[in-house]
Parts: sequence; C-alpha cells; structure tokens
Amino acid sequence: MTRLVRLIFLTALSITAGLITPAAATVYQESPVLMEAVEKGTLPRLAERLPEVPSVAPFARQNQVPGRHGGTLNILMARPKDVRLMVVYGYARLMRYDHRLELVPDILRKVDVKEGRVFTLHLRPGHRWSDGAPFTAEDFRYYWENIANNPQLTPTGPPDMLRVEGELPEFEVVDPHTVRYSWRKPNPAFLPAMAKARPPFIYRPAHYLRQFHAAYFDVGTLREMAKKRGYRSWAPLHNRMDNLYKNDNPALPTLQPWINTTKPPADRFVFVRNPYFHRIDPNGRQLPYIDRVVMDVVDKKIVPAKTGTGGSDLQARYLRFDNFTFLRKNGKRLDFDVNLWRIGKGAHMALYPNLNVKDPGWRALLRDVRFRRALSLAVHRREINRVMYFGQAIEGQNTVLPSSPLFDPAYQKAWADFDLDQANTLLDEMGLTNRNDRGIRKMPDGRPIEIVVETAGESTEESDVLQLVHDSWLRAGIKLHIKPSHRDVLRNRIYAGQTVMSLSSGLENGLATPESSPRELAPTRQRQYQWPQWGQFTETAGQAGASPDMPVAWKLLDLLGEWRNATTRRGRAQVWRKMLSIYTDQVFTIGLIAGTLQPVVVSKRLRNVPEHGLYTWNPGAHFGIYEPDTFWFVPPEQVTEDRRK
Repeated sequence: MTRLVRLIFLTALSITAGLITPAAATVYQESPVLMEAVEKGTLPRLAERLPEVPSVAPFARQNQVPGRHGGTLNILMARPKDVRLMVVYGYARLMRYDHRLELVPDILRKVDVKEGRVFTLHLRPGHRWSDGAPFTAEDFRYYWENIANNPQLTPTGPPDMLRVEGELPEFEVVDPHTVRYSWRKPNPAFLPAMAKARPPFIYRPAHYLRQFHAAYFDVGTLREMAKKRGYRSWAPLHNRMDNLYKNDNPALPTLQPWINTTKPPADRFVFVRNPYFHRIDPNGRQLPYIDRVVMDVVDKKIVPAKTGTGGSDLQARYLRFDNFTFLRKNGKRLDFDVNLWRIGKGAHMALYPNLNVKDPGWRALLRDVRFRRALSLAVHRREINRVMYFGQAIEGQNTVLPSSPLFDPAYQKAWADFDLDQANTLLDEMGLTNRNDRGIRKMPDGRPIEIVVETAGESTEESDVLQLVHDSWLRAGIKLHIKPSHRDVLRNRIYAGQTVMSLSSGLENGLATPESSPRELAPTRQRQYQWPQWGQFTETAGQAGASPDMPVAWKLLDLLGEWRNATTRRGRAQVWRKMLSIYTDQVFTIGLIAGTLQPVVVSKRLRNVPEHGLYTWNPGAHFGIYEPDTFWFVPPEQVTEDRRK
C-alpha cells in the first residue's frame, strides 16, 4: 500500500488537482438525459455549467476505462437515514483519497501549504452548486461566521480539526475563489479531515441557508416559519435545513455527483445526476456516467436474500462473509459477480474491557494488565480463523494492518499467541487461584469470574465467534456469557459504567500512515468502549467524564500531543510506533481477528468497479476512493456476448 502524500511537513508546497488537464480543443459531451432541458433553455450548456478548469478523472486504476452515460443503479439499504451513504459513496470532497490512499485536491483546484500551519485553498472559478448558484469563498465565510462561530447554531464552536491546542485559526477571504486558514502551530489534522467519509463541510450553500438565518432575515418572520414546522426558534429550523451529510433535505444544494429527490421518511429514494458536477472524463464527458441511483429501503435481515435474487446492482453494506457461498451460487445464474475486498479496520472483532466500569471489583481486575494479557493469551485465534473465515483472515491484536507503513509484526503478535500455560500463570500470579465447584476462578471478593460480553446483536457471526472464545477461556477458568442488545442501549450502558466488557470492531483506520492522527490510541472520545469516561473528559475539555487515573493513559495523551507538534514525517512515525507499542503491550483492547473479507456484489453490466479493493470507512469512504462517478453500464446484450466467449 502506498503512503499518503506528504502534505504538511514541508516548509511550503503547492498541491494541484490532477495530472490531466482538458485540452484546449476538448469538446465537452453532454449526458443524453439532460439534452432536452438544454435544448429548451431550462438548463445552460455543459460548457457553462462546468468550472473553468474541471477536475479530470485520471482513470489510473487497473482495468478502469472511460465509459458511457446512462442507466439506473439499484442499491439496497436498511434505514431511511442511509440516504447519507450516497454522500459517502459519491465522495466529492475538498480533498480526497485516491485508490492508492494518497491525498489529492478534488473540489479544490489546488492547496498551498506553508510551514504546515498556513493553508490557502484555491477554488475552481465557475464551479456551481447543484441548483446553478456559484460556489465561492462566500460559502466558506458563511460557515465560519454564521454557523461555526454562532453559539445558537453551534454551541460547542468550530470542530476539533479547526483547533490547535484550543486555538482557532485566523480565517481570511483572499478573493472570491481563495480562502486561507492560519494557525501559529502546525495543524496536521486539517487536510486529512477534508477527505473523511464524513467530512466537517467547512462550507455551506450560503445563498440557500440565509433565508433561515436571523442575521439575514426578519426574526419575527423566522419565528413564525419555525413554529409552523414544529421548531421553537429559527436556530433548530436552520440546523434542520442544513444537513449536507445527512442528505435528507432535497432542497439543500449539493456538490455531490447525485442529488436526492425524495424527502424522508420513505422506503424508496431516487437520486438524479448533478448537472453542475465538477468532474469530467478524459474524453470530455461530464461525470457521473450513471444518470440515476434508486435506493430501496428493506429490512436489513433480508438484504442478503434480495441481493442474491438480483435486487441490487452494487451491494456491500449489510452483507457478511457468511453470505458469500449463497451469493456466489446465485450470481452465476443471475449475472452478478461476488468480489471479496479486504476490510481495513484494525480488527474485525475486538473485546473491549471497560476500564471505567462502576463495579470496583471488576474495575480492579480489568485495570490489572496481567488480567487483560491472560484473557488475550487464552483466545484461540487460529481456531476462530479456520472455523469462521476459512483461514483467510489475519490473526492478531487490534492494530494497524500489514498494508500500513507503520505495521510491525510485534504489534500484531503482542500477547496474541494461544498460550494457556502462560495465561493460567498470569492469573495465578494475581492470586486468582480459588475456584468454585465448576472450575471457574473466583474474584478476590468471592464472586465467580463470569464475564458478560455485551454486543449489538447484529449477526450470528458475533455469537459464533464469542462461543469459540467462551470455550478457550473456560480452559483458563474464565466463564463468558453473551448478552446482545440494541446498539444505542449498549452504548449507554458502556458510558454509564454498567458494562464489564463489550464486543465491537477495532481501530477504524487500520491502514494508518504517519500523517494519520493516532487519536484512536489515546482516550480522546466517549465512544471508545475501553475508557468512555476518560475519552469524554478529553472530548469535553474536562467538562464531563472523568480524568484518567492510570499513568499510562496520560502517557498516550502526551504522545498524541507530541505527534501534533512534530514537524517531520519521521518524527510523527516515531510517535506512532511508541503509541502502537504501548497500546498493544497493555492490551487495552483484545483483538480477535482482522483483515476479514467483505462480499461486494457487482452486476455484470457494471464496469470500473475493482475486483480487488479495500473496504474501509476512513480512509476510503467504502466505494468512494474508487470513484463511483466513473462506474458505468454496458448494454445487456454485451453481457450475453461476454458469456458466450
């Protein structure tokens, strides 16, 4: 895996979008579905809709070829709020990761970076929102002044990626197509944040949102408008209309390749091509190739069955590895392929001992590193891999994957070999030698060590894996019980300290580079199930949660600060390795299995979807890094012809 481009560690650099530029004589090619509107004069010609310098898709992936316009892509989702995933898949961002996970400009024409702390963003003159209004520096100013720094709309102020040691940047509008953010110290999180699956959206369609803002509209009129829609004031009304990520307001202009036309709630959502989308192919065709995307909402339990009967042209979400055999068998009959992409999380499944559990007896056990190491040594990962994943997964701790430049086998193997003798020795050293009549070790207070592992109960796969853990732990005198519950209920129990241990996926970014933030390795968020109270303390700057009371937790936070202040790639890499070493040696989470395979169903008519890929959230946006705007359909007769060959 190639590394991220080194963006912010040089004294000064300029990042320009794309190596391909349209030739002067390029004739832009209109999508046939828009031609009637152009001929009637209700839509400008393509040359007038594109930026002066459009982004040209490089077609750099193997077997990626220019295609043709047309077609409807059918996909399946399980909840109306999954409309947000079209923003994820469409993946139009100020900065984006390409298929090599290198960071490049996209919506931006270029970026100038000085000393890693001054970022000058250059927009594309002529770029327009989906309703045809100009996209300019005013949209950045509106966000900064009227949203991010308006306490009625954003009580907590601008997001973390706009803060360096609590300091906000100096924001400047240089000209209508240029804005600048300046900090006194480097901000390594700024550009990578722009490329996330869920980015901060530091711009907004000002021309649309002003009508809901008290700075631009009569407050009394806004109050009446809000009241009619069920809101107490203009602020919640503005926030409701302003959901670029949630994608649930069809009237809100967008820069994404497809526009939602359906107001939720609904069980069928229709997305149409954005006539002002800023990308073209090397032949001058405006992207996306596909005209429409239709999202049908069904019960998530039947997504595999409906996919297996031809109900989706492109499906990965809500499919599991144990669906593979069924899908592949049906694919031969119904003209779809089932590809297997490597999941890029640090662990497909990991156990999270809750170091902030309220019960003092359990808290003392879980905070003893010998106990966590013993539990890890008592997991038979080879058995899990062979029984559940046909030996195709990666056995080891919750850490970066071999594709990461930060990978070290020592992190993966830390306390991860199946060694019952060593596990029992560690437990005996802790004084946990007394057992009940069933052979279960007893806690110092006499209770049996029966660990309830709580899960979101979303698949039988989880319970099957935990049953294997149960069997191997039992040989160390530890009893495991499985307690499934709703995800929201699970989270609230963890936050409240009622959960002893939980099961979830591992590090979100198992493909990290030195430029990626290592914040997942330190207590920085409440949603970190191993230390939710400490994470909340950091997340709220001490306003909620509990201050970490283990020195090693503070050590990780101090190292995170060192990473933020490092000025070289080498310096950041050194910090990363220190944090990975501590994190895995202390076994703050118990990785069970990683690098599992995600089934990706692809219609045989659909082109430019890679056969082998990485299925990740950050970095990756699932399909996003593979440029879904370049996916296209061949005629049905070509599939028939291909079958004959």
